[in-house]
Amino acid sequence: MNENRLRAVVLDMDGLMFNTEDVYDEVGAELLRRRGHEFTPELKDLMMGLRPRPAFETMIRHCNLDETWEQLAAESNRLFLEMLGDRLAPMPGLMVLLDALEQAALPKAIATSSGRELVAACLKPFGLEGRFQFILTAEDVDRGKPHPEIYLTAARRLGVQPAEMVVLEDSQNGCLAAAAAGAFTIAAPGEHSRQHDFSSASLVVDSLSDPRLYRALGITLKRQGAT
Repeated sequence: MNENRLRAVVLDMDGLMFNTEDVYDEVGAELLRRRGHEFTPELKDLMMGLRPRPAFETMIRHCNLDETWEQLAAESNRLFLEMLGDRLAPMPGLMVLLDALEQAALPKAIATSSGRELVAACLKPFGLEGRFQFILTAEDVDRGKPHPEIYLTAARRLGVQPAEMVVLEDSQNGCLAAAAAGAFTIAAPGEHSRQHDFSSASLVVDSLSDPRLYRALGITLKRQGAT
């Protein structure tokens, strides 16, 4: 990307900023174990990147459950918060990337399919709440990823055109949403999403420390103390 056109960066959260997909795996497994079902890789892929309602409606259909999505979401949130504990960790390269974006005076925001309560539980331990212009969550949009609403909203709030905005994502649904919004979309797949189709992304990188990511952003990677 021509960095002269770059005016803002928007990050997904789950699996991109934090290793929360590891915790969600345990939550999904426990949620379905209680109901005599298995949280299969197929179901996980179908749910990844979706807001709570479509995600749990997918689980209900897939497992033929007779509960509401609200019941499953409430139980899932309780399990997530109980399990989070010392499991939560930033993805490699996140903190250095945030420092570099701030040094470059590039505005940044979060656009996630997770709910506000869970977002706060992830950001607070690392003191990250105040480092973003704003945070968009599942409660802030009517249509979730892969619909582009959340990224169109982000561009509008940042005061930029979508084409002037870089979006960092780790899932197929997230990349589809960002690409449909017209953003320059960079995929950084994790172990839970490497098999996804990232053909909608403008660039696929190995991690948040990948030099190709920094070149696309037009900023400098500081090697020392990378985390």
